[in-house]
Amino acid sequence: MATEPVDLTAADLHPALGDPALTSMNFLNEVSERYPAAVSLAAGRPYEEFFDLAAVHRHLDTFHRHLVDDLGHQPEQARRLLLQYGRTKGIVHHLIARNLAVDEGLTVDPEDVVVTVGCQEAMFLVLRALRAGPADVLLAVAPTYVGLTGAARLVDLPVWPVAGGPSGVDLADLAAQVRRARAAGLRPRACYVMPDFANPSGVSIDTAHRQRLLDLATQEDLLLLEDNPYGLFHSDDGPRPPTLKALDTGRRVVYLGSFAKTVLPGARVGYVVADQRVAGPDGRVGPLADQLAMIKSMVTVNTSPIAQAVIGGRLLEHGCSLVTANTRERSAYNRNLRHLVAGLARRFPDRPGVVRWTVPAGGFFVVVTVPFPVDDALLDRSARDYGVLWTPMAHFYDDTAPVCALRLSVSAVTPEQIDVGLDRLAALITDELTRRAG
Repeated sequence: MATEPVDLTAADLHPALGDPALTSMNFLNEVSERYPAAVSLAAGRPYEEFFDLAAVHRHLDTFHRHLVDDLGHQPEQARRLLLQYGRTKGIVHHLIARNLAVDEGLTVDPEDVVVTVGCQEAMFLVLRALRAGPADVLLAVAPTYVGLTGAARLVDLPVWPVAGGPSGVDLADLAAQVRRARAAGLRPRACYVMPDFANPSGVSIDTAHRQRLLDLATQEDLLLLEDNPYGLFHSDDGPRPPTLKALDTGRRVVYLGSFAKTVLPGARVGYVVADQRVAGPDGRVGPLADQLAMIKSMVTVNTSPIAQAVIGGRLLEHGCSLVTANTRERSAYNRNLRHLVAGLARRFPDRPGVVRWTVPAGGFFVVVTVPFPVDDALLDRSARDYGVLWTPMAHFYDDTAPVCALRLSVSAVTPEQIDVGLDRLAALITDELTRRAG
């Protein structure tokens, strides 16, 4: 007997699936696919010219030797560790702890580390754990990485924006939002912040302001979710500011890390350091990392051991220092950043205050502010008629108000491509200013 096919409506599915936070990444990817000849100043991807397939195999072999020679595993045990289902918390946790000690001066118990499928899963696990009931809310510095907003939507955790500004986070506004939430009977669980060259703003928080942020978190009994994918890519040779986690003496910071920018995005390996202590119903106390691992076991079971081994091998080959491993990448990104900022100055010398841009001290992103709204329709026209892609900043704000700014990325292009892209962008902006003036 034939049966009718079952069809669904959007109303039958989770309401977040229609939210702009979940659709924006797909839209941006679709625009790029529709206009493959356009110069892309949109993607925050690593520079692909440094990718080396042969190195992937070498890293895997290096980690395999580490298992046998350094950790004393028998060959059969090492083979199983790499090719079989694995430990939910990961198999390179000890190397991640060593990397954080070498590069960040941060002492981490490897058992407080959960290795995840990219940093995106790390965000999801933490938000899923923190969302205990309908009164819980998450604070996030605006503009906010859209992946964080989307993950929060999927676990039904409302996101309350906190003003960013030139200092990276407005502490007075953060305190005001915490108190406003509590006055409304809500429970602010944490504040998400990207202290180094934030995506999308490119803004960083200086050391003194980081300490004040930690002090405020202690005063307000608030966790901080520190996301740090760009911290290694400073443009000067001076000392990098310490991470929030390195300054954290009260376990206020949950640290989110990624190897996408510093090793290989295709490996899809990230991690979370969650050393906060959790008392169970039986009275036993363990790290928050254990709770996150339980959630992970029901989501992805474990992170690919082969992918972890590639990351582990790269770490081992550089003494677990990603600062050392990324010397050429850092040089390329800094070169591109200087080239783009100088290129903007050459193309808009007669429009001070009309066309403005940020000058970050590192990272991937520059924000250009213009005197007209920047939306997806303008992006589509830019790609179709002018041959250049960028990202509307409206994607990083959690409301529908017009935003007169766009984000440019320097990470996946050459200086020559930057010049072509900026010529095309300048033509678009000039034409748009002329059209609106007329």
